[in-house]
Amino acid sequence: MKKSHDGMNELWILAILATILVGRTDAVNGEDAKPAGHSVRIDCGFPGGNILVDRIEGDEVFLKQDPRDTEGFWFYWSFRVRGAQGRRLTFRFTDGNVVGVRGPAVGRNDGAAWHWLDDDTVTPASFACEFAADDTAVRFCLAVPYQRTHLDAFVKRYADRDDFLVEEHAVSRKGRSVPRFRFGDLGGDPEHRVLLTCRHHCCEMMASWVLEGVIDSVLADTEQGKWLRQHVEFLCVPMMDFDGVEDGDQGKNRTPHDHNRDYLGEPIYPEVAGLKQLVPEWSGGRLRLAIDLHCPYIRGGNNQEIFFVGGPDQKMAERLVAFSQLLVSVQTGPLKYDSKHNIPWGQSWNNMIEARSFGRWAALQPGIDLATTLETPYADVGGKPVTVESARAVGADLSTTVERWLRAGRD
Repeated sequence: MKKSHDGMNELWILAILATILVGRTDAVNGEDAKPAGHSVRIDCGFPGGNILVDRIEGDEVFLKQDPRDTEGFWFYWSFRVRGAQGRRLTFRFTDGNVVGVRGPAVGRNDGAAWHWLDDDTVTPASFACEFAADDTAVRFCLAVPYQRTHLDAFVKRYADRDDFLVEEHAVSRKGRSVPRFRFGDLGGDPEHRVLLTCRHHCCEMMASWVLEGVIDSVLADTEQGKWLRQHVEFLCVPMMDFDGVEDGDQGKNRTPHDHNRDYLGEPIYPEVAGLKQLVPEWSGGRLRLAIDLHCPYIRGGNNQEIFFVGGPDQKMAERLVAFSQLLVSVQTGPLKYDSKHNIPWGQSWNNMIEARSFGRWAALQPGIDLATTLETPYADVGGKPVTVESARAVGADLSTTVERWLRAGRD
């Protein structure tokens, strides 16, 4: 709106009063926050964006994550800063400790390249950043983002291969076409089948980089890759909460329940409904492994280690021990997994009675040997940084483990 000759337009005044009443300067999610007298603009108007700006006082920005339809507290955020060239700004989060152990992932050139801030300004609820003269648009995120654009770029690398197919898995509740992959032995009579899922909780982006590592390894021109492509058909849904990924939602504890609590009874999410309908027919009694890729909480204890989550079936629990030991023996990546960090069923928070999660549902499929969840931290594993490259290396190690496990034969 424009100012009138006599002052501000009355509607403009009402808009300002409305934003003051709700305690924020970006009345609509994604809209620039630019209080009077400030050149700094903060927004989340891009895929995966999420922020609410409370206020800007000098060189201090007070802001918080947008919970949207999440029940209770969660920690995902992603925002862009423009107009801060030559300044040093401190960002203070006002709704809990939501900054990871290495601070934010910083995307210079409007997210063209990412690195961890990881300096002495980082606290669990704040960080500071110096903006260079050419920092016209800088993004900050809980961790390195993985959006549909990243997925599209990854798929493009394998577009000409006949052993990698992209299909429509479902149409999301917001009308988006949700992709799935089939790759490996696509001749219709594979010896084994493996099911992979990711982003049941949309904010858990580092799991997507792990998934890239798995697929790259299977499709690689190596003895291991060739064996897998000759003997195994993989089915993968890379973004189970596709709307949440693109909209920048928390995803975890979404009301009335999130995607990873949608497997009991009739699903409310098309992605889950599609999977429950497809897998029993597709598997043909040859589904050996089902692995759901996740990220844990952002800091502390086991949340800074790679671990598997077990289920209540005793035989499957024993297989998970053997699978875990095999991963320890073959891993070559910089992020080291130790099976002592696994969370068996009945320990810590892993005590769900009903089969509401993907892992619990997958464990009930005919003929399956092992269904589990792999948790890869957002930022730190045993003191080493989680990066795009190191997360992909976790995926490569997982692929090696799958190959050795299947070659060894069923127990």
